[in-house]
Amino acid sequence: MERFLAYLRAEKGASEHTERAYGRVLRELGAHMGERPLHEATRFDVRGYLARPAPGATPKAVSSPATVAQRMAAIRAFFRWAMREQLADEDPTVRLARPRVRSSLPRVLEAPEARELVEHPVLPARGGDGRRNAAILELAYGAGLRVSELAKVDIGDLDLVAGLVHVREGKGRKDRRVPMGPPAVAALRAHLAAHEPARGSTADSTKAVFLNPAGKRLSTRSIHTIVHRSGVTNGLAGVHPHALRHSFATHLLQNGADIRSIQEMLGHASLSTTQRYAAVDLDRLRETWNASHPLGDSSGSPGNTGSDPEERGTR
Repeated sequence: MERFLAYLRAEKGASEHTERAYGRVLRELGAHMGERPLHEATRFDVRGYLARPAPGATPKAVSSPATVAQRMAAIRAFFRWAMREQLADEDPTVRLARPRVRSSLPRVLEAPEARELVEHPVLPARGGDGRRNAAILELAYGAGLRVSELAKVDIGDLDLVAGLVHVREGKGRKDRRVPMGPPAVAALRAHLAAHEPARGSTADSTKAVFLNPAGKRLSTRSIHTIVHRSGVTNGLAGVHPHALRHSFATHLLQNGADIRSIQEMLGHASLSTTQRYAAVDLDRLRETWNASHPLGDSSGSPGNTGSDPEERGTR
């Protein structure tokens, strides 16, 4: 298992989150198998493990399709590697049906809601002004960064003159440069100017853009809390960093950005991942069709012209 995790890290460029999640699944499968080695798992071993409830759940609880799919992905990746290394003869997940996982996107804020949120951040829990939190919100919404990418931003990654942020080792260990707007640049300038005198001499305090009161790099959990509490302060429940990222992409699409550019800014390896945002904007496309097409009308039903019912039916 340790060899496999090292392979994920070194050759596949897996994130720490993926490595940790895959390791947890394989340890659980190993515990389910008892004394037998992991690479000897059979289809029945895997099926028995997948049927178990998630740790901490009640004994009769059933794992969600998403949980089962995540477990299967980890086991499948392990056995593909084990077969290449000649440690296993077959993949026990091949003959197991994959669960259907409903694909859904996080909540997308309306543009006025997003503006209200980033302009009125929650104040730090331990006192102080809101300039750090404002910079976090502006960068999350203004550049569409993942929460892990926000936490890793260093001062040297910011080009405030050109309005760019260098994302180092994003998902898949890939670097990219993302533009950010004047509000994000202004918020970052204000934050850095206000906190520069308080920075100490530790590695985090001299490099990281976002610090906690102890002078250490702000954690992803703390960023989640800041975004969530800022949403509550502005009457927006259930807001988290990924919702700001999705709002960033959706608002770009609504205002005419091409999907290839959005893919580049989000750091998606596949265009199909970015194309999910087209579905979010379907209502706007339908309104445009109804307002512009010769057969459109205000009823919202394409093809309904308001003329003869018989003619409408033939269309």
